[in-house]
Amino acid sequence: MDILPQIRSAEAHRSHPKPPEVERENYDGIVNYIEHGYPSPRVRWHCHDEYELHLIVSTSGKLFVGDYIGEFSPGHLVLTGPRLPHNWISNRVPEEGVLLRDMILQFAHEPLEQAAKSIPELRELLPLLERSTYGIEFLAAAGAEAHFLRIRASRGAERFAHFLQFMSELARSSNYRLLSNATMRSYDDDATLAKVNAVLNYITENYREPLSAEALAEQLGMSLSKFSRFFRKTTGNSFTDFVSRIRINKACQLLMNTDQYVTNVCYDVGFHNVANFNRRFLQVKGVTPKEFRRQADGRFGA
Repeated sequence: MDILPQIRSAEAHRSHPKPPEVERENYDGIVNYIEHGYPSPRVRWHCHDEYELHLIVSTSGKLFVGDYIGEFSPGHLVLTGPRLPHNWISNRVPEEGVLLRDMILQFAHEPLEQAAKSIPELRELLPLLERSTYGIEFLAAAGAEAHFLRIRASRGAERFAHFLQFMSELARSSNYRLLSNATMRSYDDDATLAKVNAVLNYITENYREPLSAEALAEQLGMSLSKFSRFFRKTTGNSFTDFVSRIRINKACQLLMNTDQYVTNVCYDVGFHNVANFNRRFLQVKGVTPKEFRRQADGRFGA
């Protein structure tokens, strides 16, 4: 096991941040529009001072927001608050990659907060911004791409007007869910975030294999106790809980999309004990694997 090349790769990405063939950045005042393909140097566990409204337009994969681990696919729309760490990792991507995976709006808090003091109409956005400290997934985002395209194509007051219209719709929506259980606000430097990103990528890619906190700690030159504190601080989970959630997340996909026996699913996702798998699954999902499959079978209707 060697995660150090992944750390060096993450550091190399930072020195070449904008491959022109896959990235576009369009800044005009408060609202910054960004789009990029996959793979991209932007795809790493990271955080920033701005809010980020993030739309996936192609590929599917795993989503990490704070201590939340889930799935994404085209049409996935999430608002993350300042310093809330996040990452989207695609799977089953063609060898040539994809030119456009993400459409993103970045904007700062202070200009909106100051404007809301003088413009009462803007105050309706403040509860939305407060909720975003947990990460918000909007569950009915059919018109989101059209909003992004209008903002991308406009400038000045027109752009800001389109942005406010979009944000107003989101603020009034009740069809959403909060993602992270904790309002994680990371203040780590880039070198530390590169280490976190390498560890998370390694776990995500090797969840079927035996994973050892001791071995990863040694790779990073840390004691086990220091690594444990580091991991919990930056992900909101213990190492064991994080690995279990990754495996259970994959198990949910297999239970929904295949006819594999629960026992086979257990071993396929990296658990080595069916009783432990059932116990962990119940802790995370609130139901047993068999009950989850039964409930999931109703997702297409009767």
